[in-house]
Amino acid sequence: NVMDDVLRTLDAIVPWRGSYKHTEGNSAAHIKAILVGGSVQAIVDSGKLVLGTWERIFLLEFDGPRTRNIFVQFLGSQAF
Repeated sequence: NVMDDVLRTLDAIVPWRGSYKHTEGNSAAHIKAILVGGSVQAIVDSGKLVLGTWERIFLLEFDGPRTRNIFVQFLGSQAF
């Protein structure tokens, strides 16, 4: 599936063990997070998430499992 392909590709591009200068052992997680990004914008219409046929929103954890906080902000607009 697509998620497996994404994770496998990220592992190939950024292997967990490498010659990283950051010494905490989670350098690959930092680099993957930078590549993937940390936020998403999506449209909600009449209380429903609007996604295209092949669109999905994934939460990827590269350095865990850990407890995380997810923040959601809704910005309103009035239709004309």
